[in-house]
Amino acid sequence: MKRIFASLLAGLVACATLACAETAGIDVSKWQGGDIDYATVKDNGMAYVFVKATEGNTEVDPDFARNFANAKAAGLLVGAYHFFITGDAPQTQFDNYSKAVTLRAGDLPPVVDIETLDGGTAAEVPGALQQFLDLLEQHYGTPPIIYSGESFANSDLNGFGNYPLWVAEYTSASSPKLPRGWDTWTFWQYSQSGKVAGIDGAVDLNRFNGDAAQLNTYLIK
Repeated sequence: MKRIFASLLAGLVACATLACAETAGIDVSKWQGGDIDYATVKDNGMAYVFVKATEGNTEVDPDFARNFANAKAAGLLVGAYHFFITGDAPQTQFDNYSKAVTLRAGDLPPVVDIETLDGGTAAEVPGALQQFLDLLEQHYGTPPIIYSGESFANSDLNGFGNYPLWVAEYTSASSPKLPRGWDTWTFWQYSQSGKVAGIDGAVDLNRFNGDAAQLNTYLIK
């Protein structure tokens, strides 16, 4: 692993439950439509937004460029995620993402959304995912975030616990269950049916495991 998040993780371990002041955000894709009022989203307590950029070898979310630009213009912290298809080649998936996504200082790190087996075999997933993560880190100069659910991570993502975890778990509990290999969570997607002023319909809701100052230290330098 090229970088170990020693100082960041130490702080996050001390902030492992909702007793710590947290920072709220959302994630969006074409399913929210392209007419989001990001100024209103920000005024209603959201600090950041992850925008779906790409999927697999060729797909680009049709609303990505507009969502990313408009969210940044409204003063939100922004990030871009790629939905990883396990049956597609890591290099081609990286080419798709890197062609669509330019990240600058002050943006959130790139995100790999991996939550299902869709082609290939379980035995091939770790090597393919590691290749993709390495390509992202080399290109963007920062370790990527892994998004997944506890069940899939337990079965298919062993050995990736040094990467920041964005865990999906819809529960009223005070904190999510951690997959094996992770000591803490960095982001938690705790609802897929949230309501936020400025967005028509439901949207995913997220928490960062820390306060605003901690989140700012986590951005791309």
